[in-house]
Amino acid sequence: MNIIGIIILGAIIGSFILHLYADLLNMRSLQLKVPEEFNEVYDADRYKTSQSYLRMNTWFDWIAGTAYLLLFLCIWFCKGFMMLDDWARSIMDSPIVCGLLYIGILFFGKAIVSIPFSIYSTFVIEEKFGFNKTTAKLFMADQAKKFALSVVLGGCLLTAVLAFFEYAGAWAWLYCWALIIVFMIIMQFIAPTWIMPLFNKFKPLEEGELRAAIVAYARKIDFPLENVFVMDGSKRSVKSNAFFTGFGRHKRIVLFDTLINGHGIPEVLAILAHEIGHYKMRHIFWMMFAGMIQAGVMLYLLSLFISSPSLFEAFYVNQPSVYAGFVFFSFLYSPIDFFLSVLLQALSRKNEYSADRFAVETTCDSQSFITALKKLAAHNLSNLTPHPFYVYINYSHPPVLERIKAIK
Repeated sequence: MNIIGIIILGAIIGSFILHLYADLLNMRSLQLKVPEEFNEVYDADRYKTSQSYLRMNTWFDWIAGTAYLLLFLCIWFCKGFMMLDDWARSIMDSPIVCGLLYIGILFFGKAIVSIPFSIYSTFVIEEKFGFNKTTAKLFMADQAKKFALSVVLGGCLLTAVLAFFEYAGAWAWLYCWALIIVFMIIMQFIAPTWIMPLFNKFKPLEEGELRAAIVAYARKIDFPLENVFVMDGSKRSVKSNAFFTGFGRHKRIVLFDTLINGHGIPEVLAILAHEIGHYKMRHIFWMMFAGMIQAGVMLYLLSLFISSPSLFEAFYVNQPSVYAGFVFFSFLYSPIDFFLSVLLQALSRKNEYSADRFAVETTCDSQSFITALKKLAAHNLSNLTPHPFYVYINYSHPPVLERIKAIK
């Protein structure tokens, strides 16, 4: 075990302990009494149910996280990465094909291990608390589609990145960065049109009072509204949500059918105004730009370490390779990725406050927005009193009580 191995081991175990500590703080911050703001939407029984939901999910995350950690350490210290590398080299001479085989097997293995945990989460936890509407057939179809997309899209991108680092020399990281930027932009156009419809049906919001209110609001704020889509979220879960995706004529405002069914028109309009606020204030663009910068930092650091003998020695691999360097560097990069993710989440929380302000100021109806947030929190069994440290390292949205306070 060299110094790089010690750093990686310390970072992985340290991250596990840090998240465990945050979970403990979060559970200790639970309050027996319903916060006064929620008295009209959260009765005592449902509030207790929300806390049971949090505890059960936290315990499940601990078990899953421990299992993943032990499996990783077992593969590492039993020299599994070395044995897989030797086997891949015995099958193929091409470094690109060998790399696809090596990384593909690791990806497939992780996917197989994660399926039992996903099944338990969906068909036991979500079912117990009345959220799950997914059938076994639909679950299997979703898994197959996700795997196929990962193989096709991820495989093409990985092939190009491997080729650049294998043959393009010192500037390989820059070429890869340009490629990833192009890929991220293209995905903004094809995801709403081609990928998302593989999983859900999207239909334009029907003519009626809600659509008329939305069209009138869009004209008021000079928003180029082409269509609002309703997604059949109820076929998987009774939870409610809304989101904005895409650019240009491919952009979509999407409302879950469960959201429309559970909220009045002023409340749905307030939620939609919040999503439009993200677009009008260019939050989507700036978050994507931040993601591009994060990718550039990672690729540059990768170029510095990918040929380091110490990196391969840490995992008992004798023959350095680009593909194994990718895998091992991802473990070394994890502490940096954690801190960058914390910064991005802080930016995301700030953006949520800004979008809330936009919604309130443009609809001139703060009470409907507050009511919508309360109903969403109660319906989805949200934790109303998360610990600040847990929020700091995990939340992309501010806690609902803080959002309500800011709106008022």
